Parts: sequence; C-alpha cells; structure tokens
Amino acid sequence: MPRLYASRKRVLVTGGAGFLGSHLIDRLLEEGHEVLCVDNLFTGTKENLDHLHGHARFEFMRHDICFPLYVEVDEIWNLACPASPVHYQHDPVQTAKTCVHGAINMLGLAKRLRCPIFQASTSEVYGDPAMHPQSEAYWGNVNPIGIRSCYDEGKRCAETLFFDYWRQHEVEIKVARIFNTYGPRMHLNDGRVVSAFIMQALRGDEITIFGDGSQTRSFCYVDDMIEGFVRLMNSEKSVTGPINLGNPGEYSMIQLAELIVQKTGSRSQLSFKPLPFDDPKRRKPDISLAQSTLGWQPQIGVDEGLAQTIDYFRSHQSGH
Repeated sequence: MPRLYASRKRVLVTGGAGFLGSHLIDRLLEEGHEVLCVDNLFTGTKENLDHLHGHARFEFMRHDICFPLYVEVDEIWNLACPASPVHYQHDPVQTAKTCVHGAINMLGLAKRLRCPIFQASTSEVYGDPAMHPQSEAYWGNVNPIGIRSCYDEGKRCAETLFFDYWRQHEVEIKVARIFNTYGPRMHLNDGRVVSAFIMQALRGDEITIFGDGSQTRSFCYVDDMIEGFVRLMNSEKSVTGPINLGNPGEYSMIQLAELIVQKTGSRSQLSFKPLPFDDPKRRKPDISLAQSTLGWQPQIGVDEGLAQTIDYFRSHQSGH
C-alpha cells in the first residue's frame, strides 16, 4: 500500500520529464498523490515517463513555464530548467528565461493558490567557490557575464524572487541547492562528468578529463536526493532554505574516471584537454543544515550508486 499523507494532494511538477523530475514523480505517486507533470521536452524525454502510461493519478501537459500556466493544485515543485552545461549553453537566452520568467510564473501561481512551492536551485549559485566546503551562508563567486552565467545567475535571480515573494506576499517557499546528482534516467549525452565517463568507458573510447584532473565534485545518488526533496517540502513552514542537498564525499576527476573504468571493466585510457572557462575547481557541500533541520544525509555510496547507473547506461546505450 502507498504511504499516504494526511490527505491526497494534487501536485504540479515542472520539468517532470527530466532526470530528477521523473524520479520525484515516482515518489509522489507512490505516496498516493495525483501528479500533473508539465514539461516542454527541451531536455526532458517522455521515455522517462513511459512506465506511467495509463496511471490513473498521473497527467502530462506539454508546456513552457516561460508562459503563464492556469491550473488548480495543492503543491508546486519547480524543477524546469536545463541543468547540464551542454544543454543550458545551447540556448543561453532560453535558459535564463526559464530560470527567471519561469520562477515568476510559478510563484504567481503559488501566490494565487496559496500553496507551497519548491525551487530546485543549484550548487552553481556558489560559482567557482573561494570557500570550501560550501555552506548556505556563502554568497558565492560567480562571473555574471560568462558562458555559464545564464544558468548560474539565472538560478541566483530565481532565489531572489523566491525570497521576495516570501517576504512580500507570504508565499510558502522551499529552496534546495542541489549538488551533482547521478543515477538511472540521466541523459546519456548531457556532457556531465558521470554520464560522459560512463559512455566513454562502455564504448572503450578515451576518457576525456579537462585540466589536470585534480578538480573535484561531490556525487549524490538520485534516491538520496529525492528523499531530501521530500523532507524539505514536508518540513515546518518556517524552514524556507536555502538548504544544500548533496553528498559531501569529494572525488577528483581522475579518481572518478579510474573508478568508472574499473567498474565497467573497460580498457579506456585517460585523455587530458584544457579546462573550460569558469569551470569550478572544487565542489563539496556542507550539509550540516540539512542534517540538523531535516535529519537528512545520503545513505547510498558512490560504489553502489555507480553500479546501478552503469547498468542503466549499458541497457540504453544501443539506442544512442
């Protein structure tokens, strides 16, 4: 039997055909809610939702949140936005519009409906951080005019809007700063490091490492991330965030590449290329606020998470 909240809710998930959105929808349906998924399919794919075809409590609407949306729901989760550099730099103007216009439209809807709204923000608001690890009190080190700015500054502006709607209109907000997340349903060609390394290893290609490979990232398995989302949304009204959600385990790019080569049984060699402009050197969340406020911390280690992710990529690579 699904675990039910006090009552069934009708829930809106924007970006629901994406990697995180589709996993969130699974969780919400499991808990007994009705879910309206809104996605313009710019980077999301209906394949992520195929298993929900015919589900009585699931509905899909193709829509771009840069335009107003008039629906009746009890809760809004705003996850709509390209999240990998390859995708968000493909159409940077649209990325910035999705972050800003999309936030305005969804916040306007939440204000009208008097319902809580969750914002999927990002560790990219910290830019190339001068503080390590990154805590929520850190204001970041962001280039406002670089090639990553459409996403970094777009998400920063969205956070501004969320907190202004909270202060000015008393909209109930929940802002999560999401650090690198991986798992099944990642886009196979999104250019992010986990997916890129796995695909190269499975094909036996050289594994491309930018810079000297000493730059670090912290990787959170998708199931852990969704648990953090749900705990934040269900927290006391006074808990607005922003709250870091991520796995504080820190891996250099060389360590990650070697681990993926080992786990795939690949013979791929490492290949080094120049570091892209504005690429952060280190990235590690301070999750002490999530631990103390939500009782949340990741449970799934990189070994276990990568094994499941590699299985998914292996079963889907033939179609790409």
